[in-house]
Amino acid sequence: MSNSSTLFPELNEIVSLFDFGQITTERKETLQPLIDFIQSKANDNLEIRLNFICTHNSRRSHLSQIWAQTAAYYFDVKNVFCYSGGTEATALFPKVAETLKKSGFHIEILSEGNNPVYAIKFAATQSPVIGFSKTYDAVFNPESGFAAIMTCSQADDGCPFIAGAEKRIPITFEDPKAFDNSPQQTEKYQERSLQIGTEMFYVFSEIKK
Repeated sequence: MSNSSTLFPELNEIVSLFDFGQITTERKETLQPLIDFIQSKANDNLEIRLNFICTHNSRRSHLSQIWAQTAAYYFDVKNVFCYSGGTEATALFPKVAETLKKSGFHIEILSEGNNPVYAIKFAATQSPVIGFSKTYDAVFNPESGFAAIMTCSQADDGCPFIAGAEKRIPITFEDPKAFDNSPQQTEKYQERSLQIGTEMFYVFSEIKK
């Protein structure tokens, strides 16, 4: 069963182009521990709490959180709660919001300032994902029983221990920040977003209900 028909149409069109065949065997092996964690929780009808962690909680961790929550809804995997955090808090980089909007997400800025708060929606009938930069152990995030998914090697190397994490899973992505203020910035942010989207959709497509 799929909730594809209730995603925003433009977003559904993007999702329909995801090609799991582009994911290498080696990369699928990297994603397998996350599939196993989700499956084990789903088998026992338990809440599935996923906390995507990067250094600044500004780019890759947010993209992962949002695409994973969308994928869980799309494939009708119940009780999935996706979070993100950093080893320090900065701000959700505006280009990330712009990139997601380009893919069909509906985005509203709830508050301005040094660390703006965004409401990011993938379907009219669903609550938005609230996006803002925070540390992985902030009160907004779960204290225990979650998988800590390390989305950048810097955070993975720098945080050997994540308090409360039931499972630690390194799934690292290249940082699009390397292309900031370059002619390729828009292209590279879109490329990274779609890679993360494809991989998160692959993960949830593998969950047996």
